[in-house]
Amino acid sequence: MPAESAAQIRLREFADENVAQFLQRYFKTGPGEYGEGDRFLGIRAPILHKVAAEFEGLTLDELDVLLQSPIHEDRLLALLILGRQYSRGNAKLRPRIYRLYLRRLKFVNNWDLVDSSAPYLVGPHLADGNPAPLYRLAKSRRVWDRRVAVLATLHFIRNDRFDVTLELARLLHQDTHDLIHKAVGWMLREVGKRNVGALCDFLDGQARFMPRTALRYAIERLPEPQRRRYLAISRQAS
Repeated sequence: MPAESAAQIRLREFADENVAQFLQRYFKTGPGEYGEGDRFLGIRAPILHKVAAEFEGLTLDELDVLLQSPIHEDRLLALLILGRQYSRGNAKLRPRIYRLYLRRLKFVNNWDLVDSSAPYLVGPHLADGNPAPLYRLAKSRRVWDRRVAVLATLHFIRNDRFDVTLELARLLHQDTHDLIHKAVGWMLREVGKRNVGALCDFLDGQARFMPRTALRYAIERLPEPQRRRYLAISRQAS
């Protein structure tokens, strides 16, 4: 087994067995659950962000090793640092970060890892180009790939572009995984926060087809009469 890096040694200073046990339950690491077999040190997010700032200068080779660790917090640390480097990187560095992320996507294997990376690495990289990679990811059999596709569009939404989010929501309306329903509903809610008309136009045509969880997330900020109307449409369809 390779020696631990300075970043890993630093992380282990904050390990907490009680927190680790809680996180292993929270992130569903039991047999048959979506995070089955993952291992935690027991480190909360604020500490991980602090350590990410300390080790922001790690090379991509060092981050590649960290990203392949069996320890959840090691992988999350690598993703946080990659996000920091991408936001401050130049036209040469950013494509390398994006390619590394896609190459190691199998290690981005829980919802917090996706949510901490896709909007900051994938979304910005595709915002000015062809979003076709998101549609490919949305068709993956792997739930985390599909969640990456949806969460990446948060960057689009924040720049007042809604078409990709809405198209992915249509593509994924038959998805069977609750984590995708929640992700789709969340992104639709974000669309509504910036353009409620775009959200309502989408729901007028699609509410009857949407999973209940996705719909509830999407309408959370709408006035009560509108929420009741869309829920009624959903009940009629079911």
